[in-house]
Amino acid sequence: MKNRIVRFVAGSFILISLLLSIYVDQNWLWFTAFVGANLLQSSISKWCLMDTILAKLGVKD
Repeated sequence: MKNRIVRFVAGSFILISLLLSIYVDQNWLWFTAFVGANLLQSSISKWCLMDTILAKLGVKD
């Protein structure tokens, strides 16, 4: 379940920031890059901050 939530949040952040970059300001693309960099980092290190947060909230695997 945590894996699905992490993917949902990451995908939502990317789509929302892309829409904000189109309709508000292009600097929102930095947020898109931040999310992408965190996804890349978590695939290499096998550690994800969102996973840790969800574990503390009591979400099961």
